[in-house]
Amino acid sequence: MGDTGARLAEPATARKVFAELAPTRTASDPAEQSTAYQAIANAFNQHPGQEFRVRDLHELLGMPTDAPSLNVTRSRLGRLTRQGFLTRPGRGHYQKTDLTTSEG
Repeated sequence: MGDTGARLAEPATARKVFAELAPTRTASDPAEQSTAYQAIANAFNQHPGQEFRVRDLHELLGMPTDAPSLNVTRSRLGRLTRQGFLTRPGRGHYQKTDLTTSEG
């Protein structure tokens, strides 16, 4: 995970990593799937110390707040957490991983 964290330290590198992590598009997948990951990453990069709930993140990004949309984002945030980009400081809360403490 240390290598992943180091790769995500820079926003430009993070975009490349997210492009690698985003599922491959098929004819049935909407093109906005990879841009959703980018929008999420950008929000966390712009507010690195802030905790977000899924609904708050949707409101910040102007995304729909219906239950199915929120559940898709929860899945995406779970994936970003497993990849080491995010942490879960509390139930239902997500925050960008603090690379200064995770490397030490």
